[in-house]
Amino acid sequence: MTPLHMTPARRVLCVAGSLRRASWNRRLLHAATAQAPASLHLDVHTALASVPLFDEDLELPAPAGVRELREAIAAADGLLIATPEYNQAVPGVLKNALDWLSRESPLGEVLAGKPVAVLGASSGPWGTRLAQAALRQVLHTCGALVMPAPTLYVARAAERFDADGWLIDPATLQSLQSLLLAFEQWMERVAPPIAANVALARLG
Repeated sequence: MTPLHMTPARRVLCVAGSLRRASWNRRLLHAATAQAPASLHLDVHTALASVPLFDEDLELPAPAGVRELREAIAAADGLLIATPEYNQAVPGVLKNALDWLSRESPLGEVLAGKPVAVLGASSGPWGTRLAQAALRQVLHTCGALVMPAPTLYVARAAERFDADGWLIDPATLQSLQSLLLAFEQWMERVAPPIAANVALARLG
């Protein structure tokens, strides 16, 4: 039982914009879970593949994979998205999920008013700069509260991770820690206090 004087950890849902099990961005999110301060609880969503192609004919009732993702985001205090870059843009699987999430549902538009942080890793020299810019535009359109800075563009990812997939580059680890601390401050700034969220949930 959490003592009354302690603030519960903020819950952050982590989503990788790649379906590949060993993708650099999935590994980056797992590194984030290891580097997060005790005041943040990070959970990596692993079922993006269950979200079908967006089709208005399937909206009611929404497919199970869409409902699961919506519920996970609605229950989280913040959203951390790690995006690859495909052809200088956001991967189709991630854009498709955002299209679903932008629609009205029994849970509302779950991205509207949700604090979001964006980062990304790639094997190339640019570290998903263009994909992150495009992703930010989509998220702003969906009403998400996107943290403007700091940014994290992990270039030449193969040099930053070891053979087992662990992030070992000191500079990248430090930047990741800084981003997580900044995101905690961003959530405190733009989102209601956790105690207020708990009270509203009990009233609901």
